[in-house]
Amino acid sequence: MKRRIAFGLAILGGIATAGAVWTFDSPAYGQGGAVVAPGLVVPHMNPQNGKKLFASKGCVVCHQVNGVGGTDAPSLDITTMEPVMSPFDFFAKMWGGAEGMIAMQKGELGEQIKFDGQELADIVAFLHNRAAEQTFSEADIPDNIKELMEGDEDSGGMGMKGDEGGMMENKGDMMGK
Repeated sequence: MKRRIAFGLAILGGIATAGAVWTFDSPAYGQGGAVVAPGLVVPHMNPQNGKKLFASKGCVVCHQVNGVGGTDAPSLDITTMEPVMSPFDFFAKMWGGAEGMIAMQKGELGEQIKFDGQELADIVAFLHNRAAEQTFSEADIPDNIKELMEGDEDSGGMGMKGDEGGMMENKGDMMGK
């Protein structure tokens, strides 16, 4: 792992303080990121990669962004999110719905979706980036995912735009509004 250390020197009220910011490049985190504590890495978050992953991993089967996707689960538009949110708060909300989400993944996609940390970071970046969300369209959805969505629509499920009889009781947004 290659590390770069940048030192800054600031003088506040005659008191000199030195601070260090560690960044890294690593095969495990190809996009780089920041070391925030010994052994704790926060990866760089890429909304454009997150946009691709949201569609290709099948999140779009149940969740909508920019009016595109299913409605069996809460919309994940930026308008449904808190204006400022820690990615860890976002993951905590996901964890709260994990049991139902995993059941839906197995029913809709045939298996539980697997993510690594970088993929989750990128998806969260996409869901919190208005410009990236506004470009999301059905053209971004891979054919194999479109087929799943169309097949579900044919069987009375939520399909591309969704129906009102989704499996989730809470049809509100990600934050439970």
